[in-house]
Amino acid sequence: MTTQLERAQKQFEQAKARLQKARSRETDKRRKKETRAKILLGGWMLAQAKADPRSAQRLRDIIAGFSERDRACFDDLDVLKPEGGHE
Repeated sequence: MTTQLERAQKQFEQAKARLQKARSRETDKRRKKETRAKILLGGWMLAQAKADPRSAQRLRDIIAGFSERDRACFDDLDVLKPEGGHE
């Protein structure tokens, strides 16, 4: 037979677990929304760079400040190569 204290402890633990799960869902939603915004902004920036050589140069200048590892992510993007993709 469980005591009132044991039942209360069990309910408390279950409530803590539900709260943690709800917080985790909110964090996941926020992270997914932020990731989507970054993707959309990056796509827009690449479109601008493709349409305007000054925008492309500005983007190259920004990327030049990244670490070598991060810069490598942009190696295959022709739009960011000098003179419209011809090295």
